[in-house]
Amino acid sequence: MRNTYLAAKKFLIQELQIPRAAEIVESYLVLFDQSDIPVPISKLFERLLVSAQNANMKAGVIGGAIGGIHNLGKALFNFDPKKVKEAFANDPNHLLTVIVETLHPRGQIRTTPRSIWPKYCKTILSAAAFFTQFKDGKDFYAWANHLYGDPRSMAALPMILAAEIEGIGYPLACDFLKELGFVNYGKPDVHVIEIFVGIGLCAKGANPYQVQKVISQIAGAAEVSAYAVDKVFWLIGSGKFYNHPDIGKAGQVGRKKTQFIAEFNNA
Repeated sequence: MRNTYLAAKKFLIQELQIPRAAEIVESYLVLFDQSDIPVPISKLFERLLVSAQNANMKAGVIGGAIGGIHNLGKALFNFDPKKVKEAFANDPNHLLTVIVETLHPRGQIRTTPRSIWPKYCKTILSAAAFFTQFKDGKDFYAWANHLYGDPRSMAALPMILAAEIEGIGYPLACDFLKELGFVNYGKPDVHVIEIFVGIGLCAKGANPYQVQKVISQIAGAAEVSAYAVDKVFWLIGSGKFYNHPDIGKAGQVGRKKTQFIAEFNNA
Protein backbone atom coordinates (compact mmCIF):
# COMPACT_ATOMS: atom_id res chain seq x y z
CA MET A 1 0.00 0.00 0.00
CA ARG A 2 2.80 2.40 0.89
CA ASN A 3 4.72 1.58 -2.29
CA THR A 4 1.57 2.07 -4.38
CA TYR A 5 1.20 5.64 -3.10
CA LEU A 6 4.89 6.42 -3.56
CA ALA A 7 4.85 4.96 -7.08
CA ALA A 8 1.84 7.09 -8.02
CA LYS A 9 3.46 10.23 -6.68
CA LYS A 10 6.77 9.50 -8.46
CA PHE A 11 4.91 8.82 -11.73
CA LEU A 12 3.05 12.12 -11.52
CA ILE A 13 6.22 14.10 -10.86
CA GLN A 14 8.04 12.46 -13.77
CA GLU A 15 5.14 13.03 -16.15
CA LEU A 16 5.08 16.77 -15.52
CA GLN A 17 8.63 17.11 -16.86
CA ILE A 18 9.02 20.66 -15.57
CA PRO A 19 11.16 22.37 -12.94
CA ARG A 20 9.71 22.27 -9.44
CA ALA A 21 7.47 19.34 -10.42
CA ALA A 22 7.83 17.71 -7.00
CA GLU A 23 6.95 20.96 -5.23
CA ILE A 24 3.93 21.51 -7.49
CA VAL A 25 2.58 18.00 -6.96
CA GLU A 26 3.07 18.29 -3.21
CA SER A 27 1.07 21.52 -3.14
CA TYR A 28 -2.04 19.58 -4.19
CA LEU A 29 -1.59 16.88 -1.56
CA VAL A 30 -1.47 19.01 1.56
CA LEU A 31 -4.62 20.08 3.38
CA PHE A 32 -4.52 20.52 7.12
CA ASP A 33 -7.21 18.82 9.16
CA GLN A 34 -9.81 21.47 9.89
CA SER A 35 -12.48 19.19 11.35
CA ASP A 36 -12.22 21.12 14.63
CA ILE A 37 -12.73 24.55 13.04
CA PRO A 38 -16.48 25.12 12.62
CA VAL A 39 -17.83 27.35 9.88
CA PRO A 40 -21.33 28.91 9.81
CA ILE A 41 -24.30 26.90 8.58
CA SER A 42 -24.56 29.21 5.56
CA LYS A 43 -21.03 28.21 4.50
CA LEU A 44 -21.83 24.53 5.03
CA PHE A 45 -24.92 24.91 2.86
CA GLU A 46 -22.97 26.66 0.11
CA ARG A 47 -20.09 24.13 0.26
CA LEU A 48 -22.55 21.24 0.01
CA LEU A 49 -24.09 22.77 -3.11
CA VAL A 50 -20.62 23.12 -4.66
CA SER A 51 -19.98 19.41 -4.10
CA ALA A 52 -23.45 18.54 -5.39
CA GLN A 53 -22.62 19.91 -8.83
CA ASN A 54 -19.31 18.04 -9.05
CA ALA A 55 -20.70 15.18 -11.10
CA ASN A 56 -20.96 14.60 -14.83
CA MET A 57 -22.05 17.75 -16.68
CA LYS A 58 -23.51 19.54 -13.65
CA ALA A 59 -20.62 21.92 -13.00
CA GLY A 60 -20.90 23.42 -16.48
CA VAL A 61 -24.68 23.42 -16.58
CA ILE A 62 -25.15 24.89 -13.10
CA GLY A 63 -22.13 26.77 -11.73
CA GLY A 64 -20.86 27.66 -15.18
CA ALA A 65 -24.26 29.06 -16.18
CA ILE A 66 -24.54 31.46 -13.24
CA GLY A 67 -20.94 32.56 -12.74
CA GLY A 68 -20.31 30.25 -9.79
CA ILE A 69 -22.33 28.61 -7.04
CA HIS A 70 -21.72 31.59 -4.75
CA ASN A 71 -24.20 33.54 -6.90
CA LEU A 72 -26.98 31.17 -5.81
CA GLY A 73 -26.91 33.09 -2.55
CA LYS A 74 -28.90 35.83 -4.30
CA ALA A 75 -31.81 33.43 -4.67
CA LEU A 76 -31.23 31.47 -1.45
CA PHE A 77 -31.26 34.26 1.15
CA ASN A 78 -27.45 34.19 1.42
CA PHE A 79 -27.60 30.44 1.92
CA ASP A 80 -29.90 30.58 4.94
CA PRO A 81 -31.40 27.05 5.08
CA LYS A 82 -34.30 27.99 7.34
CA LYS A 83 -35.44 30.81 5.05
CA VAL A 84 -35.05 28.57 1.99
CA LYS A 85 -37.13 25.84 3.58
CA GLU A 86 -39.86 28.31 4.58
CA ALA A 87 -39.91 30.19 1.27
CA PHE A 88 -40.12 27.24 -1.07
CA ALA A 89 -42.00 24.69 1.05
CA ASN A 90 -40.46 21.75 -0.77
CA ASP A 91 -41.52 23.12 -4.17
CA PRO A 92 -38.51 22.71 -6.53
CA ASN A 93 -40.44 24.19 -9.47
CA HIS A 94 -40.99 27.43 -7.57
CA LEU A 95 -37.33 27.49 -6.59
CA LEU A 96 -36.22 27.01 -10.20
CA THR A 97 -38.48 29.85 -11.31
CA VAL A 98 -36.91 32.17 -8.73
CA ILE A 99 -33.37 31.12 -9.73
CA VAL A 100 -34.11 31.79 -13.41
CA GLU A 101 -35.71 35.17 -12.67
CA THR A 102 -32.93 36.22 -10.29
CA LEU A 103 -29.79 34.87 -11.98
CA HIS A 104 -30.76 34.45 -15.65
CA PRO A 105 -28.63 31.31 -16.22
CA ARG A 106 -26.97 30.98 -19.60
CA GLY A 107 -28.09 28.22 -21.91
CA GLN A 108 -31.28 26.23 -22.15
CA ILE A 109 -33.03 25.39 -18.88
CA ARG A 110 -34.68 22.01 -19.29
CA THR A 111 -37.60 21.50 -16.92
CA THR A 112 -38.34 17.79 -17.29
CA PRO A 113 -38.14 15.95 -13.94
CA ARG A 114 -34.91 14.14 -14.86
CA SER A 115 -33.14 17.22 -16.21
CA ILE A 116 -30.16 18.68 -14.34
CA TRP A 117 -31.66 21.92 -13.00
CA PRO A 118 -34.91 20.42 -11.60
CA LYS A 119 -32.94 17.64 -9.90
CA TYR A 120 -30.45 20.14 -8.52
CA CYS A 121 -33.31 22.19 -7.07
CA LYS A 122 -34.45 19.08 -5.20
CA THR A 123 -30.93 18.75 -3.84
CA ILE A 124 -31.01 22.39 -2.67
CA LEU A 125 -34.29 21.89 -0.81
CA SER A 126 -33.33 18.60 0.80
CA ALA A 127 -29.99 20.13 1.86
CA ALA A 128 -31.83 23.09 3.37
CA ALA A 129 -34.09 20.71 5.30
CA PHE A 130 -31.06 18.76 6.52
CA PHE A 131 -29.15 21.79 7.80
CA THR A 132 -32.18 23.18 9.66
CA GLN A 133 -31.67 20.30 12.11
CA PHE A 134 -28.63 22.11 13.52
CA LYS A 135 -28.60 25.23 15.67
CA ASP A 136 -25.41 26.50 14.05
CA GLY A 137 -22.11 25.39 12.55
CA LYS A 138 -20.75 24.31 15.93
CA ASP A 139 -23.71 21.99 16.40
CA PHE A 140 -23.09 20.37 12.99
CA TYR A 141 -19.37 19.91 13.70
CA ALA A 142 -20.08 18.38 17.12
CA TRP A 143 -22.40 15.85 15.48
CA ALA A 144 -20.03 15.16 12.57
CA ASN A 145 -16.98 14.73 14.81
CA HIS A 146 -18.82 12.25 17.00
CA LEU A 147 -18.81 9.93 13.96
CA TYR A 148 -15.55 11.13 12.40
CA GLY A 149 -13.53 10.61 15.54
CA ASP A 150 -14.08 6.86 15.66
CA PRO A 151 -12.71 4.67 12.82
CA ARG A 152 -15.62 2.27 13.43
CA SER A 153 -18.21 4.93 12.61
CA MET A 154 -16.35 7.16 10.15
CA ALA A 155 -18.06 5.59 7.14
CA ALA A 156 -21.47 6.35 8.63
CA LEU A 157 -21.09 10.12 8.26
CA PRO A 158 -21.06 10.29 4.42
CA MET A 159 -23.67 7.51 4.37
CA ILE A 160 -26.05 9.65 6.42
CA LEU A 161 -25.45 12.68 4.21
CA ALA A 162 -26.09 10.58 1.10
CA ALA A 163 -29.33 9.24 2.58
CA GLU A 164 -30.62 12.59 3.85
CA ILE A 165 -29.79 14.83 0.88
CA GLU A 166 -31.22 13.99 -2.53
CA GLY A 167 -28.66 13.84 -5.33
CA ILE A 168 -25.70 13.42 -2.97
CA GLY A 169 -24.30 9.93 -3.31
CA TYR A 170 -21.50 8.55 -1.16
CA PRO A 171 -18.65 9.98 -3.33
CA LEU A 172 -20.06 13.53 -3.32
CA ALA A 173 -20.73 13.33 0.42
CA CYS A 174 -17.05 12.43 0.88
CA ASP A 175 -16.08 15.32 -1.40
CA PHE A 176 -18.10 17.73 0.74
CA LEU A 177 -16.44 16.51 3.94
CA LYS A 178 -12.86 16.42 2.65
CA GLU A 179 -13.14 19.94 1.20
CA LEU A 180 -14.29 21.14 4.63
CA GLY A 181 -11.04 19.76 6.04
CA PHE A 182 -12.16 16.31 7.19
CA VAL A 183 -9.00 15.01 5.56
CA ASN A 184 -9.47 11.36 6.50
CA TYR A 185 -11.98 11.11 3.66
CA GLY A 186 -11.07 10.80 0.00
CA LYS A 187 -13.56 10.98 -2.84
CA PRO A 188 -13.95 7.52 -4.41
CA ASP A 189 -14.76 8.88 -7.87
CA VAL A 190 -14.48 7.28 -11.29
CA HIS A 191 -10.79 8.14 -11.79
CA VAL A 192 -9.72 6.60 -8.50
CA ILE A 193 -11.92 3.54 -8.96
CA GLU A 194 -10.63 2.83 -12.47
CA ILE A 195 -7.01 3.04 -11.33
CA PHE A 196 -7.59 0.86 -8.27
CA VAL A 197 -9.36 -1.77 -10.36
CA GLY A 198 -6.65 -1.56 -13.02
CA ILE A 199 -3.80 -2.23 -10.58
CA GLY A 200 -5.68 -4.85 -8.61
CA LEU A 201 -6.49 -2.99 -5.39
CA CYS A 202 -10.24 -3.37 -5.91
CA ALA A 203 -12.43 -5.88 -7.66
CA LYS A 204 -14.37 -4.69 -10.68
CA GLY A 205 -17.76 -3.49 -9.48
CA ALA A 206 -16.49 -2.40 -6.05
CA ASN A 207 -18.81 0.15 -4.48
CA PRO A 208 -17.63 3.60 -3.33
CA TYR A 209 -17.58 2.53 0.32
CA GLN A 210 -15.20 -0.34 -0.46
CA VAL A 211 -12.98 2.00 -2.48
CA GLN A 212 -12.96 4.48 0.42
CA LYS A 213 -11.66 1.71 2.70
CA VAL A 214 -8.76 1.09 0.30
CA ILE A 215 -7.99 4.83 0.24
CA SER A 216 -7.87 4.76 4.05
CA GLN A 217 -5.61 1.68 4.06
CA ILE A 218 -3.15 3.32 1.67
CA ALA A 219 -3.21 6.50 3.76
CA GLY A 220 -2.44 4.56 6.94
CA ALA A 221 0.42 2.63 5.33
CA ALA A 222 1.95 5.72 3.71
CA GLU A 223 1.36 7.89 6.79
CA VAL A 224 -0.47 10.56 4.81
CA SER A 225 -4.06 11.75 4.78
CA ALA A 226 -6.80 10.07 2.77
CA TYR A 227 -7.11 13.49 1.08
CA ALA A 228 -3.54 13.15 -0.23
CA VAL A 229 -4.15 9.62 -1.52
CA ASP A 230 -7.33 10.67 -3.26
CA LYS A 231 -5.66 13.70 -4.81
CA VAL A 232 -2.59 11.95 -6.23
CA PHE A 233 -4.69 9.33 -8.03
CA TRP A 234 -7.25 11.95 -9.11
CA LEU A 235 -4.49 14.06 -10.66
CA ILE A 236 -3.24 11.02 -12.59
CA GLY A 237 -6.76 10.21 -13.77
CA SER A 238 -7.96 13.73 -14.59
CA GLY A 239 -4.75 15.53 -15.56
CA LYS A 240 -6.20 18.75 -14.11
CA PHE A 241 -3.66 20.97 -12.35
CA TYR A 242 -6.30 23.61 -11.66
CA ASN A 243 -4.02 25.86 -9.57
CA HIS A 244 -1.36 26.05 -12.32
CA PRO A 245 -2.80 27.39 -15.58
CA ASP A 246 0.76 27.76 -16.91
CA ILE A 247 1.16 23.96 -17.02
CA GLY A 248 0.13 22.12 -20.19
CA LYS A 249 -2.95 23.65 -21.79
CA ALA A 250 -4.36 25.98 -19.14
CA GLY A 251 -3.56 23.46 -16.42
CA GLN A 252 -4.62 20.40 -18.43
CA VAL A 253 -1.84 17.85 -18.93
CA GLY A 254 -3.97 14.98 -20.19
CA ARG A 255 -5.30 11.88 -18.48
CA LYS A 256 -2.55 9.45 -17.51
CA LYS A 257 -4.41 6.59 -15.84
CA THR A 258 -4.03 4.07 -18.70
CA GLN A 259 -0.31 4.77 -18.84
CA PHE A 260 0.09 4.57 -15.07
CA ILE A 261 -1.81 1.28 -14.83
CA ALA A 262 0.34 -0.27 -17.57
CA GLU A 263 3.62 0.94 -16.08
CA PHE A 264 2.66 -0.05 -12.54
CA ASN A 265 1.59 -3.55 -13.57
CA ASN A 266 4.70 -4.06 -15.69
CA ALA A 267 6.89 -3.00 -12.80
